[in-house]
This record gives sequence, C-alpha cells and structure tokens, in this order.
Amino acid sequence: MLDVPFWLWGAFAVTVVVSLTVDLLAHRREHVIGFKEAAAWSGLWVGLALVFGAVVFLVLGGTAGTEYTTAWLLEKSLSVDNLFVFALIFAYFKVPRAYQHRVLFFGVIGALVFRGIFLAAGVAVVSRFTAVLFVFAAVLFYSAYKILKGEEESFDPGRSPAVRLLRKVVPVRDEYAGTKFFVKEAGRRVATPLLAVVVAIEAADLIFAVDSVPAVLAVSDDAFIVYTSNAFAILGLRALYFMLSGLLDRFHHLGKGLAVILAFIGVKLALQASHELISTSIPEIPSPVSLAVIVVVLAVSVTLSLLRPPEASGTGPRDDPPDRER
Repeated sequence: MLDVPFWLWGAFAVTVVVSLTVDLLAHRREHVIGFKEAAAWSGLWVGLALVFGAVVFLVLGGTAGTEYTTAWLLEKSLSVDNLFVFALIFAYFKVPRAYQHRVLFFGVIGALVFRGIFLAAGVAVVSRFTAVLFVFAAVLFYSAYKILKGEEESFDPGRSPAVRLLRKVVPVRDEYAGTKFFVKEAGRRVATPLLAVVVAIEAADLIFAVDSVPAVLAVSDDAFIVYTSNAFAILGLRALYFMLSGLLDRFHHLGKGLAVILAFIGVKLALQASHELISTSIPEIPSPVSLAVIVVVLAVSVTLSLLRPPEASGTGPRDDPPDRER
C-alpha cells in the first residue's frame, strides 16, 4: 500500500466538495445544457483529473501516477456504457432536458458513495484472498464475451427492483413538479417521477460496478489510487453525457473496443494472480503497457466509428426504449 500523506487525502476531499458546489451553483437554474457548455465543463473535469494526476505523480512517484492515469482512463472509457443507459432512462421517464442535470448531479453523489464502499470492500478482499483475482478475471472475460456476441444485459427502468421498491414505499405521481422530488397532494407527501429517475440511475450504476470494480482493481489495489481515479471519472460523467447526447449511436464500434479492453484487463488480472500464487516467473503486465493498450484501443474504436458510420436501418446498436407504462 502507498504511504499517502493525510494532506493529499484532504486535498482530494476538498477538491471534490468544492467542484460539486461550484457545479451545483452554476446550474442552480434549470436550463437545457448545449454542446458548447457541456464541452467546456467536460474539458474542465478532464483538466482537473489530469492536474490531480500530476500531483499524484510528484508526491507518490511515477508508478502511482501511471496507475492513477490508467485507472482514470479505464473508468472513463467503461463509463461510456452508462451514457447509453442514461439516455434510455431519460427517454423512458420522459424527463425534460432542463431537469436532467439535477438528476445526474444526485446520481453522481450516490455513485461516489457506493463506489467507495465497493472499492473499499474489493481492496480488502484482494489484500487477503489473492485467488479472488481469478474470479474477477472470469467476470471480465464473460462481460467481454457478452458485448462481442451482442448479449449485453438490457436495463429496463420500469422493471428495476429499486424503482419497484420505491413505488411500494412511497406513492409516485405521474407528473413532474419542476425539480422537486416530493410534493404534497391531498394532505399526504408523494414523490415525483424525478425521484424514481434518480433511483433508476443509482440502480444502473450498481449494475455497472460489477465490471468497473474488478477492472480498476487490476490496475492497482491501493485504496487511494482506485477511489480517486474513479471519483474524477464519475465527476466528469454528466458533462460527457450532455456533450455526446444525440451522438452516442455514431460510436457504434466503441462497444467492441470496450470488450477488447475488458478482456485485456482480465488477462492482466489472471497473470497477476498467477504471478503471486503459482510462480514469480510468470510475467505481469506493467501499468504503462496497460495505459498504452487502453489509449490505442479507444483511439482505433472511435476512429473506425467515425470513418464507417452505422448503416441507416430500423435496428441500431441500441434498442429503442420501451413505452412508459402508467
């Protein structure tokens, strides 16, 4: 484990809190976020993540800095699948575009909390039971197989157990009430659909954590590296969504690229576990190599997507969202 000074943890915490506060104040009035605004915010989040990576490099060394950058880029690339699900959820619940940022804001806060819990548990398990890395590798191989075969699990917001549980616990009205999560009707407190949307977003993130957590633990088993890299990738997710909204289907080869990355990380995990449990003569994949592979695969996937647009047909890379059930 890295000997991380307390002030660096504090600097990270302050950076996250200040960033979220500034973001919330900047978007305190509901409005539709356009491409230019989203691109500016996305550039800000990427710059902030890279600056923090430079600090990690200077304070904790080159190896830690490379692991942080690799983990951040890996999480950033895997989060693209989240964007498709966000679009599906917003379409299903017919969320007005002016309200979508508020939903994703609370979704980010929930993701920061839940990812922290999962990553802490993952680090604790890996540090005690190295053999679990083989299990994580199997999960990544299976996920890569499903993507390549077009067998990704679909996410139906209306059938989400979390959304169903919410409807059992509290009545949910059909109409929105601005950005409010609760309103009073006939003397009782009822939820608006906006709360159901946040719950659906959080449920989707828990599903994606099944791939994300094992993948990032293949890069590093240090709590500071895995959590800070995840946090900065999550912070920029909202801006990335609004920047790419309406363009997601153009990156139709990106899914295959993500499958290649997941399979590669699975190999890295298997070799790491074999090196520690079977024989030290079994080579491991260095973090700089992992970083290079991720960058190249993403670049090739995006380039091929732009050079070879998807054929216009009734069936695209993603199924159309189902009609909302009343």
